[in-house]
Amino acid sequence: MSTYVIAEVGVNHNGSMDLARDLIEVAAEAGVDAIKFQTFRSEELVTGDAPKADYQTETTDAEESQAEMLRRLELSPEQHHTIAGYCAENDLQFLSTPFDVQSARFLVDEFDVPRVKIGSGELTNGPLLLNIARLGRPVILSTGMGTLGEVEQALSVLAYGYVADGDRPTFEDLERAFASTEGQNALDRNVTVLHCVTEYPAPVEATNLRAMDTLREAFDLPVGLSDHTEGIAVPIAAVARGATLIEKHFTLDRSLPGPDHEASLEPDELRDMVQGIRDAEGALGTARKAPTDSEWKNRPVARKSLVATQPIQEGEDFTLDNLGVKRPGDGLSPMRYWERLDTTASRSYTPGEQIR
Repeated sequence: MSTYVIAEVGVNHNGSMDLARDLIEVAAEAGVDAIKFQTFRSEELVTGDAPKADYQTETTDAEESQAEMLRRLELSPEQHHTIAGYCAENDLQFLSTPFDVQSARFLVDEFDVPRVKIGSGELTNGPLLLNIARLGRPVILSTGMGTLGEVEQALSVLAYGYVADGDRPTFEDLERAFASTEGQNALDRNVTVLHCVTEYPAPVEATNLRAMDTLREAFDLPVGLSDHTEGIAVPIAAVARGATLIEKHFTLDRSLPGPDHEASLEPDELRDMVQGIRDAEGALGTARKAPTDSEWKNRPVARKSLVATQPIQEGEDFTLDNLGVKRPGDGLSPMRYWERLDTTASRSYTPGEQIR
């Protein structure tokens, strides 16, 4: 199955529809499956005195509050329609991460998005998780900053939202939904879990790709990676480790102003990442260990056969001194070496001649 690749614009459009259009065209040329933005209402997302993350302070005006920064980057409904239109023109799936219930409903009702991406910051936002599940769409759940227990709690809320009707579930209600066959089937049909390290850029040595194995084994769900490392090695490695979905930030230019540009891929890197992912998929192939079609012709060239290393007369014994191994490999296998020792030659051999 082909890895689903999401090119993450996030807020790298900087509020400009021209920049958004250019980003969409770059993503289409790179061969990604979908492009993702962010849908939020800044007044519903943060308080007026909410601090910025360290990386945001370093990459934007340090005197500007998080609320002020988000107001600059918030997309209007009209801008969403413009962006979705650009995506359609470029045969790209339009996706966006909602940060509140109204935004999630807007994405489903207005754009019929095939999946709803839930950001790592919402992993513990039970009310939002419940309402997103009630929309009946598959979700992509990022788990940055989370523990395994918190991931299970989030999945419990999603399971309850998919299969139950109540609006005020108890912990026992959530646990029952998660443990039920119906709830597990709903999660299996609808949820992809992404490993993520919520730092921009994320250190490669802190990526811990083996955590994908833990998530897969714990929940028996498709896993992927929302990657914030620099470069393209980590997402390609994640595909080789079984990621079914890769999400990666990109920009036209890392020097552009804004909180996420610096930790994003540039166009050539995005293209290289997609190609690397497709190459990794092809390299995975089958688990069966056997010669490939292209290898058969090379076996006699690269392998060796039993040969005479000195003249051997008919009736003479094969010994350590007169029996050796040389290319080509179209004669008797060297694995027969020991059983030939001390047996009698049924004919004469010249040096280098294969033993028959």
